[in-house]
This record gives sequence, C-alpha cells and structure tokens, in this order.
Amino acid sequence: MSAERKVVINLATGLEDPERVTVAFLVGGAGAQSGRPVTMFLTKEAVRLAIPGFAQGVACDGCTAIETLLEQYTEAGGRMLVCPICFKARKLSPDSLIEAAQIGGATPLWEWIDGGATVFSY
Repeated sequence: MSAERKVVINLATGLEDPERVTVAFLVGGAGAQSGRPVTMFLTKEAVRLAIPGFAQGVACDGCTAIETLLEQYTEAGGRMLVCPICFKARKLSPDSLIEAAQIGGATPLWEWIDGGATVFSY
C-alpha cells in the first residue's frame, strides 16, 4: 500500500471528552477497515486508552461503546503510538500496554509517516 494512503489520528483527549474519543475511533476504524494503515498517536490523557480495561463508556445516546470501537479498531489492524513523555508523567507502566500499542514519540511518528499521511486531530 502506498504511503499516501497512511492515516494518522492525533488524539490528545481521553475519557474526559468521550465524544472526541468516539469520533477518533470511528474515523480510525473506518480507515483500518478499508485497508489503510492507521496509527493513532496518543498524547496527554489519551495515553490511558492504551491500558487494558481503561477505554470504556458510551459517549452519547446511540453511540457505540468506546470499548467496542477500540476492539473494532485494533481487530482491523489499527495501531497506537503512545507519547513516552505523557505516559511517564502519569506514572504508567509500559508493560501494561494493549497489544496494538507501543511507546513512541515524534521520531517514530515521523518515520512511520515518511512519504506522507492524512492526519485527523481530535
């Protein structure tokens, strides 16, 4: 697949704004399900979404549960790149990440998007 088809979802919001999280997973999941390589770059409170059991709740009436959206995203091949500074600031353990997530900051992100990517920010 060409680099032009890559997608980066920049998510800087955690469960304090579940609607943003929901939209990020909907957009990322749709991209991954269509065969695009998708990486969600998690910063600030969003880093907690890469911890097992944390991504829970329903943002609004009629919204799909965040846990279900995360599962759909990862099952479709969606990945997470977790900001190491934000993660460490919250005293979280890198051993506790979900399988689809890895610690990585700006340099790994730039390496991944080499050649270009479509970016969505939430």
